[in-house]
Amino acid sequence: MNRLFYPAVFHKEESGYWISFPDFPECFTEGDDMQQAYERAVDALGLAIVSRKEEKEEIPNPTEVTKLKEEDGMVVIIGVDMVAYQKKHNSRAVKKTLSIPEWLNEEAMEMGVNFSQVLQEALLNKLNM
Repeated sequence: MNRLFYPAVFHKEESGYWISFPDFPECFTEGDDMQQAYERAVDALGLAIVSRKEEKEEIPNPTEVTKLKEEDGMVVIIGVDMVAYQKKHNSRAVKKTLSIPEWLNEEAMEMGVNFSQVLQEALLNKLNM
């Protein structure tokens, strides 16, 4: 679940656009022009998905565009790269406790290995990122 795509409805007003997401009724945003509205829609969608994950709520499947009947707005597909979103908005460090054999620890310490860096690199490799 790296890149997700969902339909959004862009509603034109005198001062710009407001955006709603049929699959995330709690999610709204706005922008002064189409570019700003689109960029904010990407961030809003990322936040909605992360919030649902944190609350252990269902992440819905995207509604098919052909099933949307929006007469007061235009449907735009919004894509969000969840890895990039998480890196941008949630990169605080968390402490992890782990166990390794004593001999391995001693060898690594003698070589000046940065354990945090090695673990991060290994996790990124393991997750194919």
